[in-house]
Amino acid sequence: MRIAVPREIIPGETRVALVPETVARLVKSGLEVAVEAGAGAQATFTDEAYRQAGATIVPGARELYAAADVVLKVREPVSSEPLGAHEADLIREGATLIAFLGRDAGSQAARKLNARQVTAFSMEMIPRISRAQKMDALSSMSTVAGYKAVLMGAATLGKFFPLLMTAAGTIAPARVFVLGAGVAGLQAIATARRLGAVVEAFDVRPAVREEVQSLGATFVGHELLDEAAVAAGGYAKEMTPEQQAKQRQLVADRLKQSDVVVSTAMVPGRKAPILIPEATVREMRPGSVIVDLAAEMGGNCELTEPGTDVVRHGVTILGPVNLATTLPVHASQMYSRNISALLQNMLKDGALHLDFEDEITRETCVTHEGRILKGPGAAATGGAGPVAGLPAPTGGAEPAASSTGTGSPAPVSKVST
Repeated sequence: MRIAVPREIIPGETRVALVPETVARLVKSGLEVAVEAGAGAQATFTDEAYRQAGATIVPGARELYAAADVVLKVREPVSSEPLGAHEADLIREGATLIAFLGRDAGSQAARKLNARQVTAFSMEMIPRISRAQKMDALSSMSTVAGYKAVLMGAATLGKFFPLLMTAAGTIAPARVFVLGAGVAGLQAIATARRLGAVVEAFDVRPAVREEVQSLGATFVGHELLDEAAVAAGGYAKEMTPEQQAKQRQLVADRLKQSDVVVSTAMVPGRKAPILIPEATVREMRPGSVIVDLAAEMGGNCELTEPGTDVVRHGVTILGPVNLATTLPVHASQMYSRNISALLQNMLKDGALHLDFEDEITRETCVTHEGRILKGPGAAATGGAGPVAGLPAPTGGAEPAASSTGTGSPAPVSKVST
């Protein structure tokens, strides 16, 4: 069976689906791996490194796609002017694709994949179960985002993070407030603490309080903890207007004392809640910094502009998107391990064996045998009854997710980065 790894062509995307380390393991297991020339260059993985790992280097995308049984990508297929075609149209009919495809199969890419009878699996759809943890690419990318967010905040803030005893006197440590204690939030807490900041954090779910405290941060807002705020899979439910008002007041009180705020609060399938209105920003210290990791889904701050840094009322508001691309080496390494674990879960005796009784296979599959199985597009596709092991497709909308892999909910919390 031949695995293909194309070069990502979406502007700004620096990650690669497989790194040489993972390629070597797959080749050792008896699989053939082909990598498009230059696929890992932006993540510093050379063609020679792939050759040494046992991969075949293919000069162009058309040749690569045409011979592939399984295509592993980071981002969804898109139209390419240099190729003169949509990437989905280049994938061999009946082949399999695994990538960040989102949770709604109504996209142009999904429709094209379905038309070509491609079986497509979405990395955003990995179920929140123990045996799927090693496949959870959203958590991997959230780890990257949480780490980088603090570095961005520290680089922007005009102060030291740690307490310093100098000949010029004592320098007080920076105060960091992390809003949302999921994967990204916890990584932000750990990073800020390593840099020496005094860190506080808040989340609506009681289960994360001990995790926050174990990292050396102070958990605030005990009075707002609510077991009923936790939905299936560990996500946070959307709060009532009264709860939102209390949360906004808590946030406003903490932000007045904070130098850097890392905001990560999101609700799956909905626009990110506004937790930092303009009135609160006005009351923050001049020179303070907000790093809004929910920017891709609208932002937690009313003044956030996705993909842009702005200064309002003396406060710098960073609205980064797709932060994982800023650390492509480790982001690729983590994603490579995630996607290869999903692939290996579907292999039997060196061949693809799709067992739809397996929850992981069933829940991640977006298109199969000419049918869209997830999202609003499912109702519009035909077929002679359900695929073996799968329920009949429904037309119910699935929660939206970003194809960058950094704008989707992470397990444990409201965090989604």
